[in-house]
Amino acid sequence: MQMTTHDLKQMDLDYTLHTYARNYTHFVRGKGARLFDNEGKDYIDFGAGIAVCSVGHGNERLANAICQQAKELIHTSNLYLIEPQAKLAKELIKQSGYDMRVFFANSGAEANEGAIKIARKFGEVNGETKRYQVITLDSSFHGRTISTLKATAQDKMHHYFGPFPDGFVYAKDILDIPNKISPVTCAVLLELVQGEGGITPFDKAEIQKLAKFLKEKNILLMIDEVQTGIYRSGELFASNYYEITPDVITTAKGLAGGVPIGAVMTSLKDIFSPGDHGSTFGGNFLSTRAALEVLEILKEEKQSGRLEKTISYFTQKLQNLQKSYPEIFIQEVGLGLMRGLRLKDTESFNLFLQKTCENRVLVLKSGKNTARFLPTLTISKEEIDEGFERINHSLKDF
Repeated sequence: MQMTTHDLKQMDLDYTLHTYARNYTHFVRGKGARLFDNEGKDYIDFGAGIAVCSVGHGNERLANAICQQAKELIHTSNLYLIEPQAKLAKELIKQSGYDMRVFFANSGAEANEGAIKIARKFGEVNGETKRYQVITLDSSFHGRTISTLKATAQDKMHHYFGPFPDGFVYAKDILDIPNKISPVTCAVLLELVQGEGGITPFDKAEIQKLAKFLKEKNILLMIDEVQTGIYRSGELFASNYYEITPDVITTAKGLAGGVPIGAVMTSLKDIFSPGDHGSTFGGNFLSTRAALEVLEILKEEKQSGRLEKTISYFTQKLQNLQKSYPEIFIQEVGLGLMRGLRLKDTESFNLFLQKTCENRVLVLKSGKNTARFLPTLTISKEEIDEGFERINHSLKDF
């Protein structure tokens, strides 16, 4: 007997912790940038599972790779050689152009935990003074573990969960970072485009200047690419776009197209010794085989020029929308297919999200008043057109 949406909602309310303000739309399948609910209605997905479904829903190549791998081996643990893990590490290094090694985890938060441990060990074994302090930026978001939550410079995220680990200092912006450096600073951790902080890319020249400054000070530059990574910026990493060479890069969301995975890459190739770090599930056969297929698909999108055309077309649509409704939208912001529309106030923002959902377009939040657009990187022109047509229809209700 098939359960109704009402029954499933009640089951969810009864048996799962209430950590999400859920929209109880009941999706049952997807294709490309479309999701379909249990009544057969289609939704244009401009959120891609929060930048996760990078090659779309129901991608046959990804599904076949996952299915084939599941038939052969899903997991053996990192005590043994994992062929797709080794191949994935090589492919990430090759496509990024960075001279690094990779550790695989299961999420962005875990990847950032690994980065923090790299920074702490680096700070302890390099120099006479033990350095442990990590600088992050206001409005940042780095995860929900105890350490990454403290690394997240948003006071509202810190209620109830202390005491936290020491050693995190917050700078108000890029230019303020040098002011926060102390004799015990070992690293700076930042997002090049803050996913939860309004989708505003930092100035390229300022980032390049900071990278040079930190190198002179022997302080690690760690770039959180959990959301900006895996071609969402138009390049494999936003770090490539900014033309910098970080000491550490973390990534996760779009890497395996929906299969949980995280990765921390570092030029400090021998920073860890056996036993310093580990993960039972991280980098297993299933997740790394899925990620290999995703990287291959997206490399083809990049090399063919399709990705650049998609970014250009989607951006133009957003800019046209902003210009058509200047009384609603203040500014169009973003990088690659990580875009935002800033609305004039919170009331308009909430109404916009409500109306777009009613008209079957999925848009996300960022900060206090920015609508976040993170479409699949393989979204078609027709899907983009349909999504913006529905958004325009939504705005008639304002």
